[in-house]
Amino acid sequence: MRLFIVGGGGREHALAWKLSQSENVSKIFCAPGNAGIAQLAECVAIDISDLQSLADFAEKEKIGLTIVGPEAPLVAGIADLFESRGLPIFAPSKDPARLEGSKTFAKRLMQSSGIPTARFWICDTPSVARARIADYYRMNGQNARIVIKADGLAAGKGVTVAASQSEADDAIALMMETMIFGKSGSQVVVEECMEGEEASIMAITDGDAIVPLLPSQDHKRVFNSDEGPNTGGMGAYCPTPFLADEFVTQTIDTIIRPAVHAIRELGIPYKGLIYAGIMLTSDGPKCIEFNCRFGDPETEAVLPLMETDLLPLLIGATDCTLDTVELKWKSGAAVNVVAASGGYPGKYQIGKKISGVENAALLEECIVFHSGTKRDCDNTLITDGGRVLSVTGVGDSLAEAAERAYRGMRLIRFDGIHYRDDIGKRFI
Repeated sequence: MRLFIVGGGGREHALAWKLSQSENVSKIFCAPGNAGIAQLAECVAIDISDLQSLADFAEKEKIGLTIVGPEAPLVAGIADLFESRGLPIFAPSKDPARLEGSKTFAKRLMQSSGIPTARFWICDTPSVARARIADYYRMNGQNARIVIKADGLAAGKGVTVAASQSEADDAIALMMETMIFGKSGSQVVVEECMEGEEASIMAITDGDAIVPLLPSQDHKRVFNSDEGPNTGGMGAYCPTPFLADEFVTQTIDTIIRPAVHAIRELGIPYKGLIYAGIMLTSDGPKCIEFNCRFGDPETEAVLPLMETDLLPLLIGATDCTLDTVELKWKSGAAVNVVAASGGYPGKYQIGKKISGVENAALLEECIVFHSGTKRDCDNTLITDGGRVLSVTGVGDSLAEAAERAYRGMRLIRFDGIHYRDDIGKRFI
């Protein structure tokens, strides 16, 4: 089968890496891809926002299945376009993708479906938002924390966990007045800050059957000890030692399954990957948010532990035969560490020469996934993004996996390289 992956980050590299191991895959294409993906697939210069050109390419190349990585094409309706042209695609349709594309839609669906989540208030104007924030601090004291979320897509950076009323007011100013996230900040969700351990649970569904993947934990903040601004993710590990099997089952039964069924009742079955960010509170798991695609960098930590072929899962979700697919996992753990450009998630420079990748990839149970990389005119590997690459270590224990990931990362060099050295540390 000929496959087409849409995207060009670490998540897409991990998908290409895993799918290339399938005996049923004859060729992989990727748009736009990156320097690492180019070692496994033929990269094509099509922008992920050009949905018509992506569909034309899939039709011309007789693609057996297209897999969409990033959220923007999903929210724009790439699945609807492909399906209207008879092109198989692993991706939810535009309507279900509102689970990620609109925080207000997602929170209202959680509320109407009885999905456990934080108390929240949807605010259309800065004045309403500030009034809600003021009320919250009057009720909970000045040491309380509160969460401000931009309604629309913001590349994983549209959430502020404020530790004071003034910090929350500043977030409202940035989102709703300065509009740093564009129209995504025209509405915000103000919600209580839940306390507990955070985890990511991804599951594949055909709208009825649901197959959970191993739980993982992302590290969003740019600096050690979860300090600094939010990023797209600075690393992840899998599985999560604090999340027992019963809590995963509980998350499926009380969060993911009700969401899939609620979407189906709206008229369009949810087919693809559904991702629940959860907080394991004293009252059990509660939903922080939903995403409609593979997480990044969670995918880079989860897929190396998947023993079975990924392709039958993706096909089963698209043709509604998921209940016939068996999934097996390797024992042990995986730790993924992201290397970012200096200054990320703020301003950063690109075009920095990268060295040591080949040496890192030669280490035992060490995999390098590219995110923002490319080859210059001299075929030199250079940086081309905020998150540049990541290293995944696999081992019998979380400690061994982390040691292998950091051993590989220490071999890699580029000007301004920055990475956290505490991924998974609290549980090692």
